[in-house]
Amino acid sequence: MPTWLVTGGAGFIGANFVRHALAHSDARIVVVDKLTYAGHMESLDEVADELRFSFVRADIAEADAMAQIFREHSPDAVLNFAAETHVDRSIDGPAAFIETNLIGTFVLLEAARAHVAELPESERARFRFLQVSTDEVYGTLGPSGAFSETTPYEPNSPYSASKAGADHLVRAYHGTYDLRTLITNCSNNYGPYQFPEKLIPLMVLNAIEGKSLPIYGDGGHVRDWLYVDDHCSGIRLALEHGRPGEKYNIGGQNERTNLELVDTLCARLEEALPAAQNPALQAAGIADYASLKTFVEDRPGHDRRYAIDASKIRDEIGWRPSHDVESGLAATVRWYLEHRDWCEAVQSRGYARERLGLEASSG
Repeated sequence: MPTWLVTGGAGFIGANFVRHALAHSDARIVVVDKLTYAGHMESLDEVADELRFSFVRADIAEADAMAQIFREHSPDAVLNFAAETHVDRSIDGPAAFIETNLIGTFVLLEAARAHVAELPESERARFRFLQVSTDEVYGTLGPSGAFSETTPYEPNSPYSASKAGADHLVRAYHGTYDLRTLITNCSNNYGPYQFPEKLIPLMVLNAIEGKSLPIYGDGGHVRDWLYVDDHCSGIRLALEHGRPGEKYNIGGQNERTNLELVDTLCARLEEALPAAQNPALQAAGIADYASLKTFVEDRPGHDRRYAIDASKIRDEIGWRPSHDVESGLAATVRWYLEHRDWCEAVQSRGYARERLGLEASSG
């Protein structure tokens, strides 16, 4: 039974990956998470009693803690989901992003390198370090084209710069120390257990409460939307079948402007909870969810368009997404409507769905 060390496993993508891995592999899963505002044990309730699951509360940037975890659990693979991820928060406070995303990845790589050095030769070749990254490291696109694995890095926010730096470290540890590393760069994820600072859960929760739906700028920013379980399957396949030293782009092939996405969400909400049956909207005299849309000042340095070319992981490994944006959004809306208790619990720790990233624009 292999042991997979999943850092950031109580966060959005990490928690979804833990459930996916337990369902689709025989691995023992050890989650390491320091439980920041975006990491929640409630996201792991479904698997807490699984015999193949264990949890350690720790910070990946603390070298002694990581060394102890590697000694105790002797992982066959590390999947690094641990990251500060919200661009707006990185504008207001970049230091936390450098500490976790860059320094934390360095500490993990050093712990992995020391661990592998103690393994028998036959086991060294089996070890993998998979860095979960983002398409934002590539910068912004014009109206056509897509990011490939050979696209130069041009990050435009403190968040994307910290992730780009981590990717470079991971690549260097393969080239310098022959550590068996992999990098995956994904497009925008959505689905269950996403913290409500992100666009889709923010829109859903605001809409059902009759609050405004803030859309940055003209709403024309384009993203490639990827259902989170599709992303998790891509990561697992890359871990199991990817070539060490390679990177793989994982995208949903579902490009939408932010305005188109919000319009689709409003339509799916109307199906799941018609405005005429929503007490919050009725009390405010609001006839439909689309009436809640509000255009607000754009984010500083807001990348205009992202799109992923996922042909490499498709052709080499056989991965394909199972969800289009229509079916994925419908499932996501239903999940948030049915899990209001989770939403209330995670928001009770100091986030009231206020707008973030305002310091730079007001300074």
